[in-house]
Amino acid sequence: MLRSLRSIVTSLTSPPRVSIPANGVDYRGKVVLAAMVRSGELPSRLPALKYGADLVWGPETIDRAMIGCHRRINPRNGTIEFARLPSNGGRVEKAAKESVIYRIDPLREKGRLIFQMGTAKPEYAVQAARLVAGDVSGIDVNSGCPKPFSTCGGMGAALLRDPDRLVSILEALVKEIGNPFQIGISVKIRILETPELTEALVSRLVKTGIIGLTVHCRTTPMRPRERAIRDQLRMIAAICRNAGVACLMNGDVTCRTEALALMDEYGVDGAMIATAAEANPSCFRTEE
Repeated sequence: MLRSLRSIVTSLTSPPRVSIPANGVDYRGKVVLAAMVRSGELPSRLPALKYGADLVWGPETIDRAMIGCHRRINPRNGTIEFARLPSNGGRVEKAAKESVIYRIDPLREKGRLIFQMGTAKPEYAVQAARLVAGDVSGIDVNSGCPKPFSTCGGMGAALLRDPDRLVSILEALVKEIGNPFQIGISVKIRILETPELTEALVSRLVKTGIIGLTVHCRTTPMRPRERAIRDQLRMIAAICRNAGVACLMNGDVTCRTEALALMDEYGVDGAMIATAAEANPSCFRTEE
């Protein structure tokens, strides 16, 4: 009887947790490789995993680049490749050659790869995600990239100014991809100019059915050389915790030891390492 009462009290006092889908992965307690456009391809992800990264994010891949791809197995190394012919048909004097848009190692990345997508339309997001959903452990929407190639199409950080669109994308992915494929849907954002604006955005996003939210602790105009701003982090972590959504931090995290210390200090569930891993993937090692 006493044990039952304790269980009831614990369930009433413990914060909720969004359930992790059968083919997904919990982001809590993880130190992970961040999505990086130029250096997040397979040759960079595998060393990160070798040295101890718990999860790896692939590079931001634009939805329309994926749509029209076909899936194939490379007979030489067993990797899964998503390839397509160029949309312009190539040059007249030279036969068009397929380009590999995305490559996966199904053995070494199994259960540890998150596909990050650049998108601005729910229908395109769903079409692209459906192609890779059976080979990855999660789909992450990039709403933090400040680079013109992303924002000019309404993707990346442009979505921070259009929360209705961002919410519709996440809800569509949860319904059409997350639920049927049993993988997690997550989102990456940047902080906004004021805590009030960030709080309003995060409060909406955690209600979409996502399992995780990563916050890059810089505003959209800031660049990597500028020091990360962490004064909004505890507030964001609290909103996520109350909704049962895992919260990861990104920005100026240099190694696993520092990541674990920052996770404890700010109450976040996980941490991303970006530029430090680009320079030295052994930063994921546990110090002895």
